[in-house]
Amino acid sequence: MRRIKKQIRIFFSLILQGKTYYRKILQHLMTAGPGSISPVLLVSGFAGMIFTIQTARELVRFGAVNAVGGAFALAFCRELAPILTASIMAGQVGSAFASEIGAMQVTEQIDALYMLKTDPIDYLVVPRVIACSLMVPLMTILALVMGIFGGVFAASYFYKILPETFLESVRNFLEPSDLFIILLKGFIFGVLVAVIGCSWGLTTKGGAKEVGESATKAVVTSWVSIFVMDFFLSLLLFEQPAF
Repeated sequence: MRRIKKQIRIFFSLILQGKTYYRKILQHLMTAGPGSISPVLLVSGFAGMIFTIQTARELVRFGAVNAVGGAFALAFCRELAPILTASIMAGQVGSAFASEIGAMQVTEQIDALYMLKTDPIDYLVVPRVIACSLMVPLMTILALVMGIFGGVFAASYFYKILPETFLESVRNFLEPSDLFIILLKGFIFGVLVAVIGCSWGLTTKGGAKEVGESATKAVVTSWVSIFVMDFFLSLLLFEQPAF
């Protein structure tokens, strides 16, 4: 309950826009962006190759070579790239937020901020949420591009599918609105990762052991929340009525 109250306070602070610490936002933009780009690109590239190998093997068997890129577009671009990116950000950035703020909480640095008439939500949490909400969509686009390159390479090297054929199939299946949906998912997932990580940090009690536990629970909670949110977003954005 205490953690939920903290999350509600964070959302109110974002909406009401209290004091904004722009230098803190820039600092966390670097953490959530360039500091996380290597694992995002690496995982996305290999995920794109793995997905293409698995789908192309079956589609080539049935002579549906031209549909390989389309299957890749529908599954990887719409769903897998945003989820993978958000999951990596949860493991790297969300856990860091939880451990940093948790360490400040158990060492009473949060109480010191109150004594200095500084709201810890505005000073510590809001800049992290803004940074994640801006960088996760950008990282998702980079992951998408890297995944497509991985898919093109796998299709060309293992199944002799021309890059032009693969990319044309991707273009035929993806619509301009899909890019907006991918960015929307990245924005929502970024907010979730930051809010969950910070709320676990703010509610940490005890010592070093509890700080580590908060970081772990923040990652697990973020992963579960990402998949649940993606399910409802997919129903809302892609599911067509049956009548």
